[in-house]
Order: sequence, then C-alpha cells, then structure tokens
Amino acid sequence: MVEQSTAYGLWGLVIVNSAVFILFAFSFFKPRTGRDWRSFGAFSAFLVALFAEMYGFPLTIYLLSGWLQSRFPAIDWFSHDAGHLLEMMFGWRLNPHFGPFHILSFILIGGGFLLISAAWRVLYEALRQGRLATGGPYSYVRHPQYVGFVLVLAGFLVQWPTLLTLVMFPILVGMYVRLSFTEEREARKEFGEAYDRYAVHVPAFFPHLKRLFGATEKPRTR
Repeated sequence: MVEQSTAYGLWGLVIVNSAVFILFAFSFFKPRTGRDWRSFGAFSAFLVALFAEMYGFPLTIYLLSGWLQSRFPAIDWFSHDAGHLLEMMFGWRLNPHFGPFHILSFILIGGGFLLISAAWRVLYEALRQGRLATGGPYSYVRHPQYVGFVLVLAGFLVQWPTLLTLVMFPILVGMYVRLSFTEEREARKEFGEAYDRYAVHVPAFFPHLKRLFGATEKPRTR
C-alpha cells in the first residue's frame, strides 16, 4: 500500500496557481476584442476547474473512488500523487512528476504557449500595418493561437485528467472552431480574394506534413 498524506483543501494554492497560469496566458495572448475575451475567459475557467480539483476538492477521485480502489487496491487514491490518474492506472509507481504522461504534458503546454506567443507577434504586426497575417505560424495554419490554446488544454488534461475538464475540453474546442469560422468570415470581407488564395494553401488547424518537415513553399496571397 502506498501511504501518502492527503494534499487537498489547499484553496490558497488553487488561487495562486490559477492566477499565475491565467496571467501567464494573458501575457502571451493579449486579448483585445470581445471575442478574444470570451475565448480567454473559457480557457481561464478550464484552469480554475483543473486547479480546484488538483489542490482543493478531488471530485473525480471521490466519484470514482469505489471503482478505482477495486481495480487498483495498492494505491492510496486520496494522496496527491494519485491525482495523476494516467501514471497510476498504467502502473508507473515512481514519482509521477517524472512519468511519461507528465513529460508529455510539459511538451504540450510549453509548445502551446510558445505557439500562442509567436502567433501574437505576427498578428500584432499585421494588424498594425493593416495587412493579412501570413508569416511565422500563420504560414503553417490559419488559426495558430487557437491551436496553441488547445495544445495547452490537452497538456493539462494529460497531466491531471478530471471528469469536469474532460467535459469542458470538447466544448472549448468546439467554441474555438466556431470562433475561427467567425474570424474567417470577417477576414474574407476585409481581404477578399487574397484571403481565399491564402486559405487554399494553408490549412485551418493541422499543418501539412511537408511544410513541417522542410518544404519551403509559402502561402500565396497575391
């Protein structure tokens, strides 16, 4: 039996961690419009729900405790480390912070934030000059900031899956897809055929593999 002290009810950590990651994301994303604030607000709600279970009240563990204890009796499911459900269920009994799912989560979260930041710089310069953003991450996908947000959400979900965030994740992805459609309609009104030509060569969310692995073809907007 793995005996560890219960590490929940730490609402101060919920507040601190939520604030740190929300402010960190804000510094990368810099929302401007009402649409930006809605997408950022939904992202923030996901983080609050996540950290509330991570340090406050382990709702998922309580709801699944009977099933988890019957399937994995050697684990103290009310210890903090046991909240890393994937590491526990797949049998990695060492420190879960160094487990494969935790490492994968860091890659997804870090990559997502870097993508959001890089896309913002390109978008800000394009907006300042009144032109279509097609460089940097926008040469690979048309909505790199939304892709970045989804990567961050997926990273947190891999690191600490909960029932609430599992429900929220597809809802947020759907919201980002709808927002991207709205943005594309506005871009077509503003840039016309230039945006149509750009959209033909650059996918919305999933980059072409040949672009990722060294091909140098640039999106055509003229």
